[in-house]
Amino acid sequence: MKFTKTTALVALSCLMSLATAGDIKPFNQQDFDKLTHEGKPVVLDISATWCPTCKAQKPIIDGLMKQPDYKDVTLMTIDFDSAKPTLKKFKVTMQSTLVAFKGDKEVGRSVGDTTPNGLEGLIKKTVN
Repeated sequence: MKFTKTTALVALSCLMSLATAGDIKPFNQQDFDKLTHEGKPVVLDISATWCPTCKAQKPIIDGLMKQPDYKDVTLMTIDFDSAKPTLKKFKVTMQSTLVAFKGDKEVGRSVGDTTPNGLEGLIKKTVN
């Protein structure tokens, strides 16, 4: 009986964390336009699979997106190597770049930052 209760509590805990987590999804221009037009917070995460800085950023960003404070933020991932027209549109020249939007206004940009405080500060700009 204890096992069943424990399993149920773990499952409930996982569901609750999903309900308070920000959305992480691949970039799509139509979704980006819809979110920003509605005034929603969006962060673009431009990275490359071969980039060590991007690999250092990923667990920090993933952890931040699970925090309740950022449940309304959508993180849109963009592959640095395959999305050149999109990078040009957002004036991105390097991988490990994050671009933060509050609605349709860019509110911050970070290149190569791997500090939890720095990355959180950028995401915070989209909700404050």
